Amino acid sequence: MTESTAAPQSGPVEPPRRDEPSEADELESRTLRSRQRRLKTLLLVTAVLADALILAAWTQTWLSISLVGVGPHSGALDVVGSVAAPALSALALAGLALVAALAIAGPVFRIILGLLEAVIGACVMISSIAVLASPATAGAAAVTEATGVAGSQSTIDLVAATTLTAWPAITLVLGVVLALAGLATVLTHRRWPGPSKKYQTVRFTQVETAPSADPVGAWDDLSRGDDPTR
Repeated sequence: MTESTAAPQSGPVEPPRRDEPSEADELESRTLRSRQRRLKTLLLVTAVLADALILAAWTQTWLSISLVGVGPHSGALDVVGSVAAPALSALALAGLALVAALAIAGPVFRIILGLLEAVIGACVMISSIAVLASPATAGAAAVTEATGVAGSQSTIDLVAATTLTAWPAITLVLGVVLALAGLATVLTHRRWPGPSKKYQTVRFTQVETAPSADPVGAWDDLSRGDDPTR
């Protein structure tokens, strides 16, 4: 008896099929992306609200100064935040611009911008603490404008009493919130979703073009009776 062996089948070999993601995997992926978006939105909105409220606090009355009853210098002065803490407007506007950049930044720049946001929050805290610690010094510019008396010690001597409003304390809390939002950005920057495709870097690739026709070779082909255009 002769043994017959099956001839190997010729033809293309189908590549192994990849397992398609299950509905559970897709649901988990969507849930993760949703959490990442919520985290990013929460930190950005918190920073925007803090900066906006700091800018609003800058326009409010921070303290009232009662002057000693010496001639025309007697009376009370209301000192607004733009006088008591003039740097707040620049800090708040810088914070808003930083949030706009943070919304489209990549992972590395999120760390840098998050640290800058924390620094801005710390500067807001320092400005508020300076007013709370020494209201008379914070209102020295208003006293000078009202009385014409210049000099730190001279203006302080004209102050009989000071009354603080709630705005310095509110601004201090806003500075803490802003600093914490910046630190949270640094700690969670890898969990944020990536920027939109329209903000991604556009890369240009060189297109290979067909080599230009040789005029000498085309003339030789034409002399032999060949059509060089084929």
